[in-house]
Amino acid sequence: MTISGFTMVRNGAKLYYPIKQAIASILPICDEFVVALGNCDPDDNTLQEIESIGSDKIRIIHTVWDLEKYPRGMEHAHQTDIAREACTGDWLFYVQSDEVVHEEDLPHIRKRCEELLPDKSVEGILFKYRHFWGDYDHYITSHAWYANEIRIIRNDKDIHSWESAQSFRRIPDFDGVNYRQKEGTFKLKVARVDAYIFHYGWVRPPQYMQKKRRVFEGIHQGEKRAEEMLSQEGSEFDFGNMSHLSVYRHTHPAVMDERIRLFNWGDQLRRTTNQSSVARHKHERLKYRVLTFIEQTFLGGRQIMSFKNYRLARR
Repeated sequence: MTISGFTMVRNGAKLYYPIKQAIASILPICDEFVVALGNCDPDDNTLQEIESIGSDKIRIIHTVWDLEKYPRGMEHAHQTDIAREACTGDWLFYVQSDEVVHEEDLPHIRKRCEELLPDKSVEGILFKYRHFWGDYDHYITSHAWYANEIRIIRNDKDIHSWESAQSFRRIPDFDGVNYRQKEGTFKLKVARVDAYIFHYGWVRPPQYMQKKRRVFEGIHQGEKRAEEMLSQEGSEFDFGNMSHLSVYRHTHPAVMDERIRLFNWGDQLRRTTNQSSVARHKHERLKYRVLTFIEQTFLGGRQIMSFKNYRLARR
């Protein structure tokens, strides 16, 4: 059995993505790792970050992004597919550039891949998520955030990245352009693995968080719309009232140690609510707080009425 890791990124270093840590976290169980590296700005050093890992398992494909051909975030899926198509493994392990896996989970993940390999009906493997917010001590427990997602798929030419690359679907006879199509696509049949993806996409200094949002909204909504959306918010992102979040009391992946030591924006995070930021974020809204209370109190954390982009196998 062989496992290929893969990801896509552009301007990861200048936007404070932990791309080096993401790759390094799963590299021990991968036979190869493919990176689709987009046309970064001159002041970005993502390439140097990746090269500093110093592994001959890593193969970099240099790409050019085309946001006109792939609007509304679809370039993310297109770039993901470029990396996926270059993989040679039996299983393909996808990590986004802000996702990291704990070293303690790697043996369980590899064992699960070995167990499921003969069962061709299983097309992917489903992970649990921890979404960190603001700093490395708080994470979001909310109906408003996805609790699980597919991160390992079979090496099958009809399985493609979907929408804005959050997940995957089977798309026979795919035209290679419309990554948001629903008709003629099929949810993957997946099995669970008892392992977490540590999602650090919302852990950045407030000024970097706002820059990342500006770029992200520009990719999804267009430059003009992104400028309109963020023009009133200022140069620093407001993470809201941190006191309502879940507190993380366990270890982070070891590859994150150095990055966590660089944390220096704690005095910019709030522990109280003010009128200007009430319910600014989705997980702060009353509707989602009520749903989350019901799920966590009475349903053991199981989400109700939430979208699931997969079919769960009974094994």
